[in-house]
Amino acid sequence: MSEAVTRTVTSPSALLASLDPLLRDWLPRQRWFAGKGRPVTGFSLVAATELLPSDARLGLYHVLVRAHQQLASAPGGPEGPGDCYQLLIGVREALPPRLAPALIGHVTEGPLAGRTAYDALYDTRPAEVLLEALRTRARIGGLRFEREPEREIRAGLVPRLMTAEQSNSSVVYGDTFILKVLRRIVPGINPDLELPLALAREGCPRVPAPAGWMVADLAGRSWVLGVLQPYVQGAADGWELALRELAKGEEFVAEARALGRATAEVHTALARALPTVTLAQGQVRQLADGMIERLEAAAHAVPLLRPYAPALRTAFTALGDLAAEGRTWTAQRVHGDLHLGQCLRSPSGQWSLIDFEGEPAKPLAERRMPQPPVRDVAGMLRSFDYAAHSADAPVPGWAGSCRAAYCTGYAEVAGADPRTDPVMLRAHETDKAVYEVLYEARHRPDWLAVPLSAVRRLSTPEPA
Repeated sequence: MSEAVTRTVTSPSALLASLDPLLRDWLPRQRWFAGKGRPVTGFSLVAATELLPSDARLGLYHVLVRAHQQLASAPGGPEGPGDCYQLLIGVREALPPRLAPALIGHVTEGPLAGRTAYDALYDTRPAEVLLEALRTRARIGGLRFEREPEREIRAGLVPRLMTAEQSNSSVVYGDTFILKVLRRIVPGINPDLELPLALAREGCPRVPAPAGWMVADLAGRSWVLGVLQPYVQGAADGWELALRELAKGEEFVAEARALGRATAEVHTALARALPTVTLAQGQVRQLADGMIERLEAAAHAVPLLRPYAPALRTAFTALGDLAAEGRTWTAQRVHGDLHLGQCLRSPSGQWSLIDFEGEPAKPLAERRMPQPPVRDVAGMLRSFDYAAHSADAPVPGWAGSCRAAYCTGYAEVAGADPRTDPVMLRAHETDKAVYEVLYEARHRPDWLAVPLSAVRRLSTPEPA
């Protein structure tokens, strides 16, 4: 299976036409669909590859499809270029009851007429096909499956789909590996593969080293489709762990301090592995201007934010003023979307950082830009605040203790405490809180009080 196999679909336009009416209903309902609230006006096929023959009892297609949507909600509004999604579509005569949650729909026309289409990642056999392709470094049509040469991948590991809500899909193989299948994909170097590979070369134990990865080679460009990493059996993510301790009224200080150390270890390794840059007045002014633009847009969209906007703006102008006085900062590659849910604690107590994709809504080039390390710190500080507000019974001082312990742990490894740079820290935490206000107003209005409480605090900062 290591040699290239040509399995591009014979009539891709007919395949897409047969799936189109089903995808219009099914795709927008998926957790990982990015264009919610805007009508899907059509699909265009980027690539389609047959992984299991469609005339067999079970057929399997790997499909990259671009969903076209109106930019505005009003009918007849302009269309955007459309996001590209990775789909693994299984086809059967009928679905067994265990696959009912995977149903896409019953095909009524085209080459698959009379058969049932479903999300194949729910099914054992299609998931096995992906692992076998990675194990044998297969080439199938435009798909390329790679693995680390020294990493053994045993055959026959039993797969199971993780059903927790996430922006991608994950399949666990025999408690040995986890395959993260990216759903919304773009061409280019994906940081979710790039950064863990760089950290593995540095010998950083805080990030699981990739064992394999899936790539599509199309029109001279590569698209990263998925990453296979070791599965940490029995691990708890930081969010679940924090809420568990809060429910018991227990403190989280020791864990927060350990998380700070883990974050600093990753930052230190990334600074060794990849280039760093110096941010002088021009770059810092650009950074502050972007934060001001996001604040103005959020205040326009969320009236509750408007009374605080002038005070919040000072967090960003203060940063620009400091740069004008000659202050510089170092920027480097960072996690980009760090919070408690992106951290895993193994049964032995070891913390790991996962999911280096960055904020999926941002362009890939922006996600790969060097950033001040305090951006990750600010994300984690906001996450402690979210956890504290999510508890059924509030624990006074819990978030503040965690925030302090996290910064202390970070300083123990990095040699500098983030709190000693209060202007940069306040700017990034304010920027994050503004983003949260806009997100919650649009998606979870019941949670709006959480970032608004941070906005009130950040608009009246304590004197240095």
